[in-house]
Amino acid sequence: MCVTCGCSDDGETKIINLQTDEAEHHHTHTLVDGTVITHSHSHDTHIEAPQIHAKIHNTTISLEQDILAKNNLLAAQNRGWFKGRNILALNLMSSPGAGKTTLLTRTINDLKNQLPISVIEGDQETANDAKKIKETGSKVIQINTGTGCHLDASMIERGLQELNPPLNSVVMIENVGNLVCPALFDLGELAKVVILSVTEGEDKPIKYPHIFRASNIMIITKIDLLPYVDFDVEKCIDYARQINPQIQIFQVSATTGTGLEKWYAWLIENLKVCQR
Repeated sequence: MCVTCGCSDDGETKIINLQTDEAEHHHTHTLVDGTVITHSHSHDTHIEAPQIHAKIHNTTISLEQDILAKNNLLAAQNRGWFKGRNILALNLMSSPGAGKTTLLTRTINDLKNQLPISVIEGDQETANDAKKIKETGSKVIQINTGTGCHLDASMIERGLQELNPPLNSVVMIENVGNLVCPALFDLGELAKVVILSVTEGEDKPIKYPHIFRASNIMIITKIDLLPYVDFDVEKCIDYARQINPQIQIFQVSATTGTGLEKWYAWLIENLKVCQR
């Protein structure tokens, strides 16, 4: 059990390359001395390390600060990797059903002639969303976290090896649907983007303050549904700015296209910044 957020760190992470349909399984364990051990096997082989497992299952969990410190070190390495390749990396976070994948597919389709966009897709199980991304023609890698409730920097490092995004491009990391744990884990991204739909309550920023405080951008989605739902946009924006006065806010509909031009302009401008 991970002491940082309560999810299992003794489970299995599976990375699926949608270009090759090959899957690789990664098992990550934290020892009492803070050492993180990851070993892997492909879909058709399983290499056991009995001496490692014997040590692991007779230990207790590392302290929270050890886990986060190791994650932050890997995140810094990921950030340097992105910077060296002029890649704009974004960490998209939301509760389940907020519309991350719909917004992502619309963004890719609308900008495919202007921006090369690759995707790391995070879910506990299935490759359903990654398949939707693949239909746009974008390069995509699926990371299944199993019992894990968030992506971490180590998963992103391994995913990037499979994804191999081009220079001068955008990498969108669609995190596991969760408004709590993803806020704790730096992945090496340039910016965190929290997505909130109008079908949720406008008080989400004050109910889940950590993720809104950590985010650079808030995108309010599904605004085409405002006539049919009880959602106070101005109150939501006010709550968000109480938590994070610097947060940049976009209001969009991925269905009708309303508001997307401002979001696209932000992406184009910030990729140019990464290329300077």
